[in-house]
Amino acid sequence: MTSIILLSVFGITNLFVGFSKSKKILLPLALLFLAVIFGVNLLSWNNTQSYFNNMLTIDNYAVAFTGIMTLTTLLLLPFSQRYVEENDSNLAEYYSLLLFSLVGAIMMVSYENMIMLFVGIEILSIAMYVLAGSDKRSLRSNEAALKYFLMGAFFTGILLFGMVLIYGATGTFNITEIGAAQVATDGVMSTMFTLGLLMLVIGISFKISAAPFHFWTPDVYEGTPTFFAAFMSTVVKTAGVAAFYKLMAAAFAASYPTWFPTLIAITVLTLVVGNIGAVVQGSVKRMLAYSSISHAGYLLMSLIAFNEQSDAAILFYSVAYATATVAAFGVLQMVAGQRGGETYERFNGLGKTNPLLAFAMTVSMLSLAGIPLTAGFFAKFFVFTAVAQDPGMMWLIVVAVILAAVGIYYYLRVVIAMYMQPAGNYETVRVNSFAAFMLIFITVLTILLGVAPALVSNII
Repeated sequence: MTSIILLSVFGITNLFVGFSKSKKILLPLALLFLAVIFGVNLLSWNNTQSYFNNMLTIDNYAVAFTGIMTLTTLLLLPFSQRYVEENDSNLAEYYSLLLFSLVGAIMMVSYENMIMLFVGIEILSIAMYVLAGSDKRSLRSNEAALKYFLMGAFFTGILLFGMVLIYGATGTFNITEIGAAQVATDGVMSTMFTLGLLMLVIGISFKISAAPFHFWTPDVYEGTPTFFAAFMSTVVKTAGVAAFYKLMAAAFAASYPTWFPTLIAITVLTLVVGNIGAVVQGSVKRMLAYSSISHAGYLLMSLIAFNEQSDAAILFYSVAYATATVAAFGVLQMVAGQRGGETYERFNGLGKTNPLLAFAMTVSMLSLAGIPLTAGFFAKFFVFTAVAQDPGMMWLIVVAVILAAVGIYYYLRVVIAMYMQPAGNYETVRVNSFAAFMLIFITVLTILLGVAPALVSNII
């Protein structure tokens, strides 16, 4: 709860600081705010507390995912240096919206009442609608914001209607009480309850861009400024998946046979659409958009497993995916900004002209592909291990492995362009020292988690 209050205060403070003549203080101030939030959040470990009549609970689950999302934002902020250098007049608003969106994300992993989940989703979503259209001079950015807003509003309505139906069937919005109500009826559910559950699954599947509710993702990612698309791909997805798992585990565990067929169909379709869709993309940014869809499928596999290893698998996968994605979008932003495009050709010769950027991008691609000695390998390993606890689910692992092999193809396209294609007339990409340091840190962290995953898994 302290993190939510401080983030709100820091966001408002940041807006007032934005009235100063120089914008250079905003980036270090935002980093300081996030560092304070990260430290304050850790103080709540093993200290479970509930607020607002048990509508919000800060437990180890919430602390862990809050830490991941805060750290991800902290790693991402240095790549906003371009806005600082250009003295963007809206920089304070951008940082404040990111801080406010984190408030919503924390509420999404801390809720005990579905009303609080809805409020958290709305706080996060409204901030992202604005950030998606922040490049007002770009038609693509305007299109992204409009499409994201319209589709988001529509599926939010579905989500809210599902919550109302669940309330009508059980008489409560509290997820623990909903779970107890099912146990009391021996899992016998009314039609109202079943429809409400289906609508909840559909609404949250949209938020994490799971197929077939993914159709907004490629266009919105492409039109959204790269820095904010990276935030959308990491923090928003982490919050959505964590909220999804908590909802199903606490409220609908007794209904597992009911929602299992629907979720497994969504998972397989998400894996297929994400990986096959990424293969045919000519833009690295759209490829990363489809890549985020495929990774939503791997995260959903942990939810489907629904055993004692699921939460640990989701947590480690979120760490591995977030670090690799931040690096990938960070490099993409610098290359696209200075070479004038987001196609694979813009990465030609980067290995010779910018060895640091090329190496960081290579490690990121290998981690996203799940290659050994990177964090992504153990992320997929933990997910597959959780699913393998049920021998009847081995076919799903086979499907996931085959599609992961497809993923290697489109990830390595970037690596091939960087090391096996001549640079031609493309200029050397300039990297400021702050972004370079952060890329080195993320790369080392990705390799370290691939060599010694126990650093995170033991804490879990």
